[in-house]
Amino acid sequence: MKTALVLGAGGFIGSHMVKRLRKEGYWVRGVDLKAPEYSKTEANEFVYGDLRDVEFVRRVIQYKGEQGNFYNSVPYRYILPFDEIYQFAADMGGAGFVFTGENDADIMHNSVSINLNVLEEVRKLNETFDGEENGTECVRPILNQPTKIFYSGSACMYPEHNQLDPNNPDCREESAYPADPDSEYGWEKLFSERLYFAYNRNYNIPVRVARYHNIFGPEGTWQGGREKAPAAICRKVANAGLADTIEVWGDGEQTRSFLYVDECIEATRRLMDSDFIGPVNIGSEEMVTINELVRITAKVAQKSIGRKHIDGPLGVRGRNSNNDLIREKLDWDYTMTLEEGIRKTYEWINLQVCKEKISPIPGVDISSYGYGGLIPEEPSITPYR
Repeated sequence: MKTALVLGAGGFIGSHMVKRLRKEGYWVRGVDLKAPEYSKTEANEFVYGDLRDVEFVRRVIQYKGEQGNFYNSVPYRYILPFDEIYQFAADMGGAGFVFTGENDADIMHNSVSINLNVLEEVRKLNETFDGEENGTECVRPILNQPTKIFYSGSACMYPEHNQLDPNNPDCREESAYPADPDSEYGWEKLFSERLYFAYNRNYNIPVRVARYHNIFGPEGTWQGGREKAPAAICRKVANAGLADTIEVWGDGEQTRSFLYVDECIEATRRLMDSDFIGPVNIGSEEMVTINELVRITAKVAQKSIGRKHIDGPLGVRGRNSNNDLIREKLDWDYTMTLEEGIRKTYEWINLQVCKEKISPIPGVDISSYGYGGLIPEEPSITPYR
Protein backbone atom coordinates (compact mmCIF):
# COMPACT_ATOMS: atom_id res chain seq x y z
CA MET A 1 0.00 0.00 0.00
CA LYS A 2 1.33 3.42 -0.96
CA THR A 3 1.47 6.10 1.73
CA ALA A 4 0.87 9.83 1.50
CA LEU A 5 1.20 12.78 3.84
CA VAL A 6 -1.13 15.68 3.04
CA LEU A 7 -0.07 18.96 4.65
CA GLY A 8 -2.90 21.47 4.81
CA ALA A 9 -5.42 18.62 4.84
CA GLY A 10 -7.96 20.70 6.73
CA GLY A 11 -8.08 23.24 3.92
CA PHE A 12 -9.99 23.34 0.66
CA ILE A 13 -7.69 21.67 -1.87
CA GLY A 14 -5.94 19.51 0.74
CA SER A 15 -9.19 17.93 1.96
CA HIS A 16 -10.20 17.14 -1.62
CA MET A 17 -6.78 15.54 -2.23
CA VAL A 18 -7.22 13.33 0.84
CA LYS A 19 -10.50 12.04 -0.58
CA ARG A 20 -8.90 11.30 -3.95
CA LEU A 21 -5.91 9.47 -2.47
CA ARG A 22 -8.11 7.34 -0.24
CA LYS A 23 -10.18 6.34 -3.27
CA GLU A 24 -6.94 5.26 -4.95
CA GLY A 25 -6.08 3.02 -1.99
CA TYR A 26 -3.43 5.15 -0.28
CA TRP A 27 -2.84 5.17 3.48
CA VAL A 28 -3.13 8.89 4.23
CA ARG A 29 -2.08 11.05 7.16
CA GLY A 30 -3.64 14.51 7.10
CA VAL A 31 -2.05 17.42 8.97
CA ASP A 32 -3.37 20.90 9.72
CA LEU A 33 -4.11 23.41 12.44
CA LYS A 34 -7.79 22.56 12.01
CA ALA A 35 -9.98 19.77 10.67
CA PRO A 36 -11.95 20.25 7.43
CA GLU A 37 -14.74 22.67 8.20
CA TYR A 38 -17.56 21.24 6.12
CA SER A 39 -17.10 17.47 6.08
CA LYS A 40 -15.39 14.82 8.14
CA THR A 41 -11.83 14.06 7.05
CA GLU A 42 -11.31 10.80 5.19
CA ALA A 43 -7.66 10.54 6.22
CA ASN A 44 -6.62 7.33 7.97
CA GLU A 45 -5.04 9.56 10.58
CA PHE A 46 -5.52 13.28 11.15
CA VAL A 47 -2.93 15.16 13.21
CA TYR A 48 -3.37 18.66 14.59
CA GLY A 49 -0.17 20.69 14.63
CA ASP A 50 1.77 23.75 13.54
CA LEU A 51 4.13 23.15 10.62
CA ARG A 52 6.16 26.21 11.64
CA ASP A 53 7.34 24.06 14.58
CA VAL A 54 10.47 22.17 13.46
CA GLU A 55 10.08 19.41 16.05
CA PHE A 56 6.49 18.80 15.01
CA VAL A 57 7.50 18.57 11.34
CA ARG A 58 10.31 16.15 12.23
CA ARG A 59 7.79 13.83 13.84
CA VAL A 60 4.93 14.19 11.40
CA ILE A 61 6.92 13.22 8.28
CA GLN A 62 7.74 9.82 9.82
CA TYR A 63 5.56 6.91 8.75
CA LYS A 64 5.49 4.15 11.37
CA GLY A 65 3.56 1.55 9.43
CA GLU A 66 1.44 -0.95 11.28
CA GLN A 67 3.67 -0.64 14.34
CA GLY A 68 2.03 2.57 15.49
CA ASN A 69 0.61 5.96 14.61
CA PHE A 70 1.95 9.48 15.08
CA TYR A 71 1.44 9.46 18.84
CA ASN A 72 3.09 6.11 19.54
CA SER A 73 6.78 5.45 20.09
CA VAL A 74 8.11 2.66 17.90
CA PRO A 75 11.60 1.22 17.40
CA TYR A 76 13.78 3.26 15.10
CA ARG A 77 13.95 0.48 12.54
CA TYR A 78 10.20 0.75 11.87
CA ILE A 79 10.25 4.46 11.00
CA LEU A 80 10.02 5.07 7.25
CA PRO A 81 9.51 8.05 4.94
CA PHE A 82 6.14 8.51 3.26
CA ASP A 83 6.00 7.62 -0.42
CA GLU A 84 4.50 11.00 -1.27
CA ILE A 85 4.00 14.35 0.42
CA TYR A 86 1.48 16.92 -0.80
CA GLN A 87 2.34 20.40 0.52
CA PHE A 88 -0.73 22.67 0.43
CA ALA A 89 -0.20 24.37 3.80
CA ALA A 90 0.21 28.15 3.51
CA ASP A 91 -0.95 31.46 4.90
CA MET A 92 -3.24 32.63 2.11
CA GLY A 93 -6.61 33.98 1.03
CA GLY A 94 -8.37 35.97 -1.65
CA ALA A 95 -7.69 39.54 -2.79
CA GLY A 96 -9.21 40.96 0.38
CA PHE A 97 -6.48 39.24 2.40
CA VAL A 98 -3.50 39.16 0.03
CA PHE A 99 -3.54 42.63 -1.53
CA THR A 100 -4.22 44.95 1.41
CA GLY A 101 -0.57 44.92 2.50
CA GLU A 102 -1.59 44.39 6.10
CA ASN A 103 -0.72 40.67 6.11
CA ASP A 104 2.51 40.67 4.07
CA ALA A 105 4.93 39.82 6.88
CA ASP A 106 2.78 36.99 8.22
CA ILE A 107 2.22 35.56 4.74
CA MET A 108 5.94 35.47 3.95
CA HIS A 109 7.15 34.33 7.37
CA ASN A 110 4.57 31.60 7.91
CA SER A 111 4.63 30.05 4.45
CA VAL A 112 8.40 30.16 4.00
CA SER A 113 8.91 28.67 7.48
CA ILE A 114 6.63 25.75 6.63
CA ASN A 115 8.37 24.99 3.34
CA LEU A 116 11.86 25.24 4.82
CA ASN A 117 10.91 22.93 7.69
CA VAL A 118 9.33 20.32 5.45
CA LEU A 119 12.20 20.17 2.96
CA GLU A 120 14.95 20.14 5.59
CA GLU A 121 13.34 17.45 7.74
CA VAL A 122 12.65 15.26 4.71
CA ARG A 123 16.29 15.66 3.72
CA LYS A 124 17.47 14.63 7.18
CA LEU A 125 15.17 11.60 7.32
CA ASN A 126 16.19 10.45 3.86
CA GLU A 127 19.86 10.70 4.79
CA THR A 128 19.45 8.26 7.69
CA PHE A 129 18.92 5.56 5.06
CA ASP A 130 22.60 5.39 4.26
CA GLY A 131 23.46 1.75 4.96
CA GLU A 132 25.24 2.73 8.19
CA GLU A 133 24.58 1.49 11.72
CA ASN A 134 22.68 3.95 13.88
CA GLY A 135 23.59 3.39 17.53
CA THR A 136 22.44 -0.05 18.64
CA GLU A 137 19.25 0.00 16.60
CA CYS A 138 19.94 -1.26 13.10
CA VAL A 139 21.55 -0.65 9.76
CA ARG A 140 19.30 1.55 7.63
CA PRO A 141 19.11 0.40 4.02
CA ILE A 142 19.70 2.87 1.20
CA LEU A 143 16.40 4.24 -0.10
CA ASN A 144 15.55 3.12 -3.61
CA GLN A 145 12.85 5.77 -3.87
CA PRO A 146 13.08 8.85 -1.62
CA THR A 147 9.91 10.72 -0.68
CA LYS A 148 8.39 12.58 -3.62
CA ILE A 149 7.07 16.03 -2.67
CA PHE A 150 4.40 18.04 -4.47
CA TYR A 151 4.40 21.80 -3.91
CA SER A 152 1.33 23.90 -4.75
CA GLY A 153 2.63 27.13 -6.20
CA SER A 154 0.49 29.93 -7.58
CA ALA A 155 -0.06 32.02 -10.69
CA CYS A 156 0.41 35.02 -8.38
CA MET A 157 4.15 34.64 -8.94
CA TYR A 158 3.91 35.82 -12.57
CA PRO A 159 5.23 39.34 -13.33
CA GLU A 160 2.81 42.20 -13.01
CA HIS A 161 4.07 43.79 -16.25
CA ASN A 162 2.83 40.75 -18.21
CA GLN A 163 -0.67 41.09 -16.79
CA LEU A 164 -1.55 44.74 -17.45
CA ASP A 165 -3.69 44.03 -20.52
CA PRO A 166 -6.89 42.31 -19.35
CA ASN A 167 -7.47 40.88 -22.83
CA ASN A 168 -4.00 39.44 -23.40
CA PRO A 169 -2.15 38.43 -20.20
CA ASP A 170 1.02 36.37 -20.62
CA CYS A 171 1.20 33.50 -18.10
CA ARG A 172 3.39 31.06 -19.97
CA GLU A 173 5.71 29.21 -17.58
CA GLU A 174 8.79 30.74 -19.21
CA SER A 175 7.41 34.28 -18.74
CA ALA A 176 8.12 34.22 -14.99
CA TYR A 177 11.45 36.04 -15.38
CA PRO A 178 12.49 38.77 -14.99
CA ALA A 179 10.47 38.39 -11.81
CA ASP A 180 8.01 41.07 -10.72
CA PRO A 181 5.03 39.65 -8.78
CA ASP A 182 2.44 42.22 -7.71
CA SER A 183 2.24 41.05 -4.07
CA GLU A 184 4.37 39.65 -1.27
CA TYR A 185 2.25 36.51 -1.53
CA GLY A 186 3.47 36.12 -5.13
CA TRP A 187 7.09 36.75 -4.14
CA GLU A 188 6.82 34.09 -1.42
CA LYS A 189 5.38 31.61 -3.91
CA LEU A 190 8.23 32.31 -6.33
CA PHE A 191 10.88 31.94 -3.62
CA SER A 192 9.37 28.70 -2.30
CA GLU A 193 9.17 27.27 -5.81
CA ARG A 194 12.90 27.96 -6.25
CA LEU A 195 13.53 26.44 -2.81
CA TYR A 196 11.97 23.12 -3.86
CA PHE A 197 14.02 23.02 -7.05
CA ALA A 198 17.21 23.82 -5.08
CA TYR A 199 16.61 20.85 -2.75
CA ASN A 200 15.95 18.72 -5.82
CA ARG A 201 19.29 19.73 -7.37
CA ASN A 202 21.43 19.61 -4.24
CA TYR A 203 19.89 16.74 -2.26
CA ASN A 204 18.16 14.64 -4.96
CA ILE A 205 14.73 15.05 -3.37
CA PRO A 206 12.13 14.30 -6.05
CA VAL A 207 9.80 17.30 -6.35
CA ARG A 208 6.83 18.27 -8.49
CA VAL A 209 5.78 21.93 -8.70
CA ALA A 210 2.53 23.33 -10.09
CA ARG A 211 1.30 26.89 -10.46
CA TYR A 212 -2.39 26.87 -9.55
CA HIS A 213 -4.78 29.34 -11.21
CA ASN A 214 -7.78 30.27 -9.03
CA ILE A 215 -9.11 26.91 -7.85
CA PHE A 216 -12.74 26.92 -6.71
CA GLY A 217 -15.55 24.57 -5.75
CA PRO A 218 -17.66 23.28 -2.86
CA GLU A 219 -16.28 23.07 0.69
CA GLY A 220 -14.00 26.06 0.22
CA THR A 221 -13.85 29.26 2.25
CA TRP A 222 -16.89 31.34 1.26
CA GLN A 223 -16.96 34.17 3.80
CA GLY A 224 -14.78 35.95 6.35
CA GLY A 225 -12.38 37.84 4.07
CA ARG A 226 -10.15 35.01 2.80
CA GLU A 227 -12.58 33.72 0.16
CA LYS A 228 -11.74 34.05 -3.53
CA ALA A 229 -13.83 35.67 -6.25
CA PRO A 230 -16.11 32.75 -7.25
CA ALA A 231 -17.05 32.03 -3.63
CA ALA A 232 -17.52 35.71 -2.81
CA ILE A 233 -19.76 36.29 -5.84
CA CYS A 234 -21.77 33.12 -5.12
CA ARG A 235 -22.29 34.25 -1.52
CA LYS A 236 -23.38 37.75 -2.54
CA VAL A 237 -25.82 36.42 -5.14
CA ALA A 238 -27.19 33.82 -2.71
CA ASN A 239 -27.86 36.57 -0.15
CA ALA A 240 -29.46 38.85 -2.75
CA GLY A 241 -33.08 39.03 -3.70
CA LEU A 242 -34.36 38.14 -7.16
CA ALA A 243 -33.54 41.61 -8.54
CA ASP A 244 -31.02 43.05 -6.08
CA THR A 245 -27.66 44.71 -6.66
CA ILE A 246 -24.35 43.37 -5.33
CA GLU A 247 -21.05 45.14 -4.78
CA VAL A 248 -18.14 44.44 -7.15
CA TRP A 249 -14.60 45.71 -6.54
CA GLY A 250 -13.28 47.99 -9.25
CA ASP A 251 -14.93 48.33 -12.66
CA GLY A 252 -15.34 44.55 -12.95
CA GLU A 253 -13.44 44.43 -16.23
CA GLN A 254 -10.39 42.74 -14.69
CA THR A 255 -10.07 39.22 -16.13
CA ARG A 256 -9.38 35.83 -14.58
CA SER A 257 -9.77 32.13 -15.30
CA PHE A 258 -11.06 29.70 -12.68
CA LEU A 259 -10.54 25.94 -12.40
CA TYR A 260 -12.93 23.56 -10.65
CA VAL A 261 -11.29 21.68 -7.78
CA ASP A 262 -11.86 18.14 -9.11
CA GLU A 263 -9.97 19.01 -12.28
CA CYS A 264 -7.16 20.52 -10.22
CA ILE A 265 -6.84 17.29 -8.24
CA GLU A 266 -6.76 15.18 -11.42
CA ALA A 267 -4.01 17.32 -12.96
CA THR A 268 -2.00 17.23 -9.73
CA ARG A 269 -2.17 13.45 -9.54
CA ARG A 270 -1.04 13.18 -13.16
CA LEU A 271 1.92 15.42 -12.38
CA MET A 272 2.89 13.32 -9.37
CA ASP A 273 2.74 10.11 -11.41
CA SER A 274 4.86 11.59 -14.22
CA ASP A 275 8.60 12.14 -14.65
CA PHE A 276 8.07 15.86 -15.25
CA ILE A 277 9.04 18.02 -12.27
CA GLY A 278 7.54 21.32 -13.47
CA PRO A 279 6.86 24.10 -12.93
CA VAL A 280 3.62 23.80 -14.83
CA ASN A 281 0.36 25.75 -14.91
CA ILE A 282 -2.74 23.99 -13.65
CA GLY A 283 -5.72 26.08 -14.61
CA SER A 284 -8.48 26.83 -17.08
CA GLU A 285 -8.10 28.92 -20.24
CA GLU A 286 -11.73 30.12 -20.11
CA MET A 287 -10.98 33.73 -19.25
CA VAL A 288 -13.84 35.99 -18.11
CA THR A 289 -14.23 39.43 -16.60
CA ILE A 290 -15.51 39.68 -13.03
CA ASN A 291 -18.65 41.27 -14.48
CA GLU A 292 -19.12 38.15 -16.60
CA LEU A 293 -18.57 35.99 -13.52
CA VAL A 294 -21.44 37.87 -11.85
CA ARG A 295 -23.63 37.33 -14.90
CA ILE A 296 -22.89 33.58 -14.97
CA THR A 297 -23.61 33.25 -11.25
CA ALA A 298 -26.86 35.19 -11.56
CA LYS A 299 -27.91 32.96 -14.46
CA VAL A 300 -27.25 29.84 -12.39
CA ALA A 301 -29.21 31.34 -9.48
CA GLN A 302 -32.02 32.45 -11.81
CA LYS A 303 -31.82 36.01 -10.52
CA SER A 304 -31.55 39.40 -12.20
CA ILE A 305 -28.54 40.88 -10.40
CA GLY A 306 -27.25 44.42 -10.79
CA ARG A 307 -23.73 45.55 -9.96
CA LYS A 308 -22.52 48.44 -7.80
CA HIS A 309 -18.83 49.08 -8.42
CA ILE A 310 -16.81 50.11 -5.36
CA ASP A 311 -13.16 50.56 -4.45
CA GLY A 312 -11.36 47.44 -3.29
CA PRO A 313 -8.14 45.43 -3.71
CA LEU A 314 -7.91 44.17 -7.29
CA GLY A 315 -4.60 42.47 -8.03
CA VAL A 316 -3.38 42.40 -11.63
CA ARG A 317 -5.57 43.63 -14.47
CA GLY A 318 -5.64 40.31 -16.32
CA ARG A 319 -4.65 36.70 -15.66
CA ASN A 320 -5.32 33.52 -17.62
CA SER A 321 -3.71 30.10 -17.54
CA ASN A 322 -1.66 28.97 -20.53
CA ASN A 323 -1.97 25.19 -20.77
CA ASP A 324 0.35 24.47 -23.70
CA LEU A 325 3.00 22.87 -21.49
CA ILE A 326 0.69 20.65 -19.44
CA ARG A 327 -1.02 19.42 -22.60
CA GLU A 328 2.39 18.53 -24.02
CA LYS A 329 3.89 16.92 -20.90
CA LEU A 330 0.88 15.33 -19.18
CA ASP A 331 -1.77 15.10 -21.90
CA TRP A 332 -4.15 16.95 -19.57
CA ASP A 333 -6.65 19.69 -20.22
CA TYR A 334 -9.66 21.04 -18.34
CA THR A 335 -13.06 19.70 -19.41
CA MET A 336 -15.58 21.51 -17.19
CA THR A 337 -17.01 24.84 -18.27
CA LEU A 338 -16.98 27.71 -15.81
CA GLU A 339 -20.77 27.77 -15.75
CA GLU A 340 -20.93 24.09 -14.79
CA GLY A 341 -18.41 24.61 -12.00
CA ILE A 342 -20.22 27.71 -10.75
CA ARG A 343 -23.48 25.77 -10.72
CA LYS A 344 -22.01 23.12 -8.42
CA THR A 345 -20.36 25.75 -6.22
CA TYR A 346 -23.40 28.02 -6.04
CA GLU A 347 -25.66 25.15 -4.97
CA TRP A 348 -23.32 24.37 -2.08
CA ILE A 349 -22.78 27.99 -0.99
CA ASN A 350 -26.48 28.76 -1.26
CA LEU A 351 -27.09 25.88 1.14
CA GLN A 352 -24.56 27.31 3.60
CA VAL A 353 -26.26 30.72 3.39
CA CYS A 354 -29.64 29.11 4.02
CA LYS A 355 -28.27 27.30 7.06
CA GLU A 356 -26.97 30.57 8.49
CA LYS A 357 -30.36 32.19 8.03
CA ILE A 358 -32.08 29.54 10.14
CA SER A 359 -32.70 31.13 13.53
CA PRO A 360 -30.88 29.14 16.21
CA ILE A 361 -33.35 27.20 18.32
CA PRO A 362 -32.16 26.19 21.80
CA GLY A 363 -31.55 22.47 21.97
CA VAL A 364 -31.82 21.94 18.18
CA ASP A 365 -28.73 20.86 16.24
CA ILE A 366 -29.04 22.14 12.65
CA SER A 367 -25.70 20.69 11.56
CA SER A 368 -27.43 17.57 10.27
CA TYR A 369 -29.60 19.58 7.87
CA GLY A 370 -28.54 19.03 4.26
CA TYR A 371 -25.03 18.65 2.91
CA GLY A 372 -22.25 17.55 5.27
CA GLY A 373 -22.35 19.31 8.62
CA LEU A 374 -21.55 22.72 9.96
CA ILE A 375 -19.28 21.38 12.67
CA PRO A 376 -16.95 18.44 11.87
CA GLU A 377 -16.64 15.61 14.34
CA GLU A 378 -13.51 15.79 16.44
CA PRO A 379 -10.99 13.10 15.47
CA SER A 380 -10.27 10.41 18.01
CA ILE A 381 -6.62 11.47 18.21
CA THR A 382 -5.59 14.05 20.80
CA PRO A 383 -4.30 17.26 19.16
CA TYR A 384 -0.55 17.82 19.15
CA ARG A 385 0.67 20.17 21.87
